[in-house]
Amino acid sequence: MVEPGLIKAAQAGDGDALISLLREIENHVYRTAYYILNNEQDAMDAAQEALIRIYTKIGTYEEKAQFKTWVQRIVTNICIDKFRRTKPTVSIDEHDMVFHDSHSVEEEVLSSYAVQDIRKAIDKLPEHHRAVVVLRYLQDFSYNEIADSLDLPLNTVKSYLFRARQQLQTYLHDYQKGGVRG
Repeated sequence: MVEPGLIKAAQAGDGDALISLLREIENHVYRTAYYILNNEQDAMDAAQEALIRIYTKIGTYEEKAQFKTWVQRIVTNICIDKFRRTKPTVSIDEHDMVFHDSHSVEEEVLSSYAVQDIRKAIDKLPEHHRAVVVLRYLQDFSYNEIADSLDLPLNTVKSYLFRARQQLQTYLHDYQKGGVRG
């Protein structure tokens, strides 16, 4: 993700290196915040808060954990705190659909509905289950990286993922039977 020399230079007080480091991770930080919070404005606020915290705490980073895991822990904790402070709301934001020649309009519309329904199902999950789902399936973290990021035992991560998948299967029952939303 990030060159180790850049991290060391930022920790040594090189301001240009620190700015470069923050620029390199800002999209990743925002994307994670958005997946967890599902609200653009909240995600921007959380990402900004995370980048400020990284800026001020870079000196405390130890190479015991991977840098991306350390960053992920900061972002996830800020998002969870933000989630706890405000009641979750369902976003009704419409996403622009881009139609490609290789698919029919009907396939694109059905795919768009499926993505929306999956996103809504993830939003229904309890915050700790949602966090592990986002890290595992949207950020492609390993179980160990999730455990490190969330400061949880490995077996707890596995348990949360198992329960989250069960809940998602329940929420998405119509899709499993080949149905579509009406």
